[in-house]
Amino acid sequence: MQAAKGATLHRRIRLGMVGGGPGAFIGAVHRAAARLDDRFELVAAALSSDPEKSLASARDLHIPRAYTSFAEMARQEANRSDPIDAVAIVTPNHLHHSIAKAFLQAGIHVICDKPLTTTLPDALDLSDTVARTGLIFGLTHTYVGYPLIRQAREMVLAGDLGAIRMIQVEYAQDWLSTPLEATGSKQADWRTDPARSGPAGCLGDIGTHAFHLACFTTGLHCTELAADLTTFVPGRRLDDNVQLMLRFAGGAKGSLWASQIAVGNENHLRLRIYGEKAGLAWEQENPNYLRFSPLGEQPRLITRGGPGVGPAAQWATRIPAGHPEGYFEAFAQLYSDLAEQITARIEGRPPDPRAMLVPGVEDGVLGIQFILAVLDSARNGSAWTAMP
Repeated sequence: MQAAKGATLHRRIRLGMVGGGPGAFIGAVHRAAARLDDRFELVAAALSSDPEKSLASARDLHIPRAYTSFAEMARQEANRSDPIDAVAIVTPNHLHHSIAKAFLQAGIHVICDKPLTTTLPDALDLSDTVARTGLIFGLTHTYVGYPLIRQAREMVLAGDLGAIRMIQVEYAQDWLSTPLEATGSKQADWRTDPARSGPAGCLGDIGTHAFHLACFTTGLHCTELAADLTTFVPGRRLDDNVQLMLRFAGGAKGSLWASQIAVGNENHLRLRIYGEKAGLAWEQENPNYLRFSPLGEQPRLITRGGPGVGPAAQWATRIPAGHPEGYFEAFAQLYSDLAEQITARIEGRPPDPRAMLVPGVEDGVLGIQFILAVLDSARNGSAWTAMP
């Protein structure tokens, strides 16, 4: 509901959720992230494709408006005097397109888990729908919510590293080192099912995170890639390991490794950027520190909340240095930024520019193009393959 221009929104943003019922890891993460900065109130949900489970789950979570399907929810919320302002979509990948489109057509802003869709036509259709409706669309590439990732981006774009020469990013896990999908694990089951996950396994699940992080922090566009895609676990239907070489506009080179069978790694996301004047290094498992190494000088440790951090990192920082902030706070930063965008839209004012770093639908389209280019390269003997 649009307020009069210049009016102040004296309430929390009304949020709905589709998916994220019992056994869904990411649904609970979204709910916690939305609550952390007290900008959202979860008032409506369709948490399961099973109507009875959907209603029961909403009751268990004390969500006042429960629906049996996302279609019912979009239709009824659009006709209320107090509709939801935004919906969070936390379903398996194959459902993202139909759900997002239904809510966009109902006039409701969308916060969608990644990847955007499972096919390029669906991704482009959502991009067109967002452009046509003019609504806000946020894609939850979590790691760009970390303060020191925003600090790294600010430093790269300010020229502190000079011309970028090399980008190395890796995302290593070991939770799928065995055929976990055959044991009844809900999370492993859908992520290794092409009908629900799409044509990529590890590549779509965490490889897209690594790729987006490399592009976000450097501002560089990947022009072509060469990929080696592997399924190591016998009987698995999708990839569980991917190794890439990347070429970026301007001459920078890159390497990307994503694996879910790397025994000994829990959630090891690491980024290293090397320029002609300096290098940067960051690890997600120790996210409050950024190592800055100017050529010929002693390396410096930049701390989250400490002296010398720029406005982008300060905007995403809640507590003083030495008090660790982690995954939930990074996720919450995306929700906080989207809250500012949605509130500004309702109040009829420009949003704070510091809140505009949330990935959007075009990032989602690029992610699908990335997946398809990797698959194409791997099918063709790791041939260099152009990115759009």
